[in-house]
Amino acid sequence: MPHAPVPHPLDNPVRAALTGPHAHVAERYGALLRYPADMAPWLALPADPDETDWADVAAFAGPGGALALAGFAGAPPAGWEVTFQGDGVQMVDAGLAAKPDEEAVRLGPADVPEILDLIERTRPGPFFPRTVELGTYLGIRRGGALVAMAGERMRPPGWTEISAVCTDPEFRGQGLAARLVLAVADGIRYRGETPFLHAAADNTNAVRLYESLGFRLRRPMKFLGVQVPAGTVATTV
Repeated sequence: MPHAPVPHPLDNPVRAALTGPHAHVAERYGALLRYPADMAPWLALPADPDETDWADVAAFAGPGGALALAGFAGAPPAGWEVTFQGDGVQMVDAGLAAKPDEEAVRLGPADVPEILDLIERTRPGPFFPRTVELGTYLGIRRGGALVAMAGERMRPPGWTEISAVCTDPEFRGQGLAARLVLAVADGIRYRGETPFLHAAADNTNAVRLYESLGFRLRRPMKFLGVQVPAGTVATTV
């Protein structure tokens, strides 16, 4: 009897990360895994969730609770509200000229207020007070102010996601984001891992930038937000 193919870590990157390098931060409920709410929004479902798994999602989030799914191409149960859905792309390193950047500085917990301010002004995607703990975040300052950043988020085995790539509008066009992506990628490569990232499919400027740096498209990626019906009765595992 032929063996079932082994899933690629990037097919379900949230689950691969939370059962691998990020297992120490994973919150578990039945077969479900998720990042702490102040780190990242993502919930990891099994590959083919059944009624029991969705019941666990309801218990995990609570009546009226909302959760985010990355890479899930199915649909939630009837009666659940879809709070957002978006088409994205997953891109992988196919020849990045990764290198350190002399102007880049390491960002940490003390920089979080300034990071969140930059995130609010640039909207690169979800970022929370403890996201900076998930990996290396680098920034560029001008006049003491943080004007650009990029860092590491999900870490499936052998891979690290580059995320939160953003530049203050007043400093765009100077190549700061590209420099930081290559600097973050250099650190990932130094560990023997491969950089990857996600982008909105309709963000053509970002996709073109990443392609010019040496990323290639691996696959389309769905992002979905779901809300448990308010009248759902929570159960315990």
